[in-house]
Amino acid sequence: MRVYVPDYTLEAPGTVDQVLRLLAREPGVWRPMAGGTDLMVLFEAGQLPYRNLVGLWRIPELRGITASETHVTLGALTTYTQIQRSELMRAEFPLLVRAASWTGAVATQNRGTLAGNIANGSPAADSPPALLVYDADIVLLSERDPRWLRYSHFHTGYKTNLMEPDEIISHISLPRTTAGCVHYLRKVGTRKAQAISKVALAGLAKINDGTIERIRIALGSVAPMPIRCHQTEAVLVDRELDRATIEEAKAAIVTEISPIDDIRSTAEYRTRVTVNLLDEFLTSLLP
Repeated sequence: MRVYVPDYTLEAPGTVDQVLRLLAREPGVWRPMAGGTDLMVLFEAGQLPYRNLVGLWRIPELRGITASETHVTLGALTTYTQIQRSELMRAEFPLLVRAASWTGAVATQNRGTLAGNIANGSPAADSPPALLVYDADIVLLSERDPRWLRYSHFHTGYKTNLMEPDEIISHISLPRTTAGCVHYLRKVGTRKAQAISKVALAGLAKINDGTIERIRIALGSVAPMPIRCHQTEAVLVDRELDRATIEEAKAAIVTEISPIDDIRSTAEYRTRVTVNLLDEFLTSLLP
């Protein structure tokens, strides 16, 4: 289908305040656009449902990676390339760096943004499982008071979330609590490069004298949205890690997922791979 470009309107303000005024004046009319890597695919195919776009790319306030004693904060326009190049991110949040390296080709990594990936809300996106195990928060801005949301509460269903029509994501905040943890991330796709995942599992664990002191597990592509596996974590935390405990966790994780059959895979395959990836992660923690 050919696209008739004059049917679309693009505004590109230079400040956050200008964007927020526009969204407040006509809530639901304007669709914020960061790097545009997802929206432009729909545009080229003639399937973009939004006619009025407000570009965020020119806004310097939404860029940069900064650190305090307790948190690392990423601006909404932080690209996958910038994440990969950050020494701080490589040292403390290597799963997010790895996920960034999986996201499309180099051109997509140079333009695609972390906040755009979050807002698009694909259950197969590469970065959400890592963000979930790192216990990320997101900051939402509007002309009203800013809102802080735990990322694990943000998605409400397939490509739906708690963001209001007059809000934008401004920052993503990661607590600096990964010291001494084991990091795990595995993506299963049709091929090794530039593939949409069939299943992805992220894990973060801290072991103390053979006992699981802290553990987080997240999955992509096995539910309508990326998920934290709280029930499976509850089976494992404060337990001595052995084969019996691992088998309990594998039984628990099956109850937390709702995979489907689609063009990429089957529900049965996704369930089996999920169990196998969890086994691989937990087995790597054994002494």
